[in-house]
Amino acid sequence: MPNATTARLSRRGLLAAGGALGLGAVLTACGDDDAKDGGADTKGAAKSGPWSFEDDRGTTLKLDEAPKNIVAFTGVAAALYDYGIEVKGVFGPTTTKDGKADVQAGDMDVSKVTVLGNVWDQFNVEKYAALAPDVLISTMFDDAGTLWYVPEASKDKIAKLAPSVGISVFDRQLTAPLQRMWELAESLGADMTAAKVTEAKKRFEAASERLRKAAKAKPEIKVLVGSASPELFYVSGSNLSIDLEYFKALGVNFVEPTEAAKKATGGWFESLSWENVDKHKADVIMMDDRSSAIQPADITEATWKQLPAVKAGQVIARSTEPILSYDKCVAPVEALAEAIEKARKVS
Repeated sequence: MPNATTARLSRRGLLAAGGALGLGAVLTACGDDDAKDGGADTKGAAKSGPWSFEDDRGTTLKLDEAPKNIVAFTGVAAALYDYGIEVKGVFGPTTTKDGKADVQAGDMDVSKVTVLGNVWDQFNVEKYAALAPDVLISTMFDDAGTLWYVPEASKDKIAKLAPSVGISVFDRQLTAPLQRMWELAESLGADMTAAKVTEAKKRFEAASERLRKAAKAKPEIKVLVGSASPELFYVSGSNLSIDLEYFKALGVNFVEPTEAAKKATGGWFESLSWENVDKHKADVIMMDDRSSAIQPADITEATWKQLPAVKAGQVIARSTEPILSYDKCVAPVEALAEAIEKARKVS
């Protein structure tokens, strides 16, 4: 575990702070609140008649009609936005300190939705009730059906106000939750035959094939997945995270944390002091792009600057919590493919 502060966090809190997904600043797990909405040229009309959807907990939600007042985790709302489905409220990283859209908000106009909580463990239940929600939708990073960013302390109150849908992003390849989000959007009335939607899927498939070819052509290129906090550097394992499992299946050669380190964090990552940041040798480094993590340009540690991949300029961003629309998943796949194609062996 990173330190005493982290040790006091729940397992879910640790993951949100950085561990689970690619890691982030473990020291920044706490709370706030404010606004957002959606739309796109793929906008669809809610389907008439009874609505049902079976989520990844095996729970089938049935309503008299498709939900209109939707509240969702920010990344889920961003994915639905790309398919033309609007939400009333969001929770999770939505705005940055300067009021701009967080990376996890995608293309949403964050001024047009109600933000129920902008950070970990924050969820304004009163505001949620005032929205008269028909459904709450979130992702799940474990196999216990835990809804991401729904606070443990208030989950029972929240559950009484509206039914929920959980989409699993745990221990599976990226294409599985992408398909599930597609199915959810379609059930909510999105036009999945719209050119923007079908073309995005084709671009994702083309990007995936490009990555497969790049990895096959340069199997010697080692890719390390990291995240930075003020005190620690985290190295993510390639299991459990949907993007890394998918990239590994396409042939990417990942640097893996030690087994002992992964065991201590439930299989997610290894934490290193900045003095030991050179423990693992890598040719390309993918760095957590979430606002909770220190970005590469802001890392001042001398040991970081001396890493061969850093000196070679072979550092790229990683969409640690991918927005689950095909449109948003194209760029991360293309970026990794390009990085491997251009990479020099420096490890």
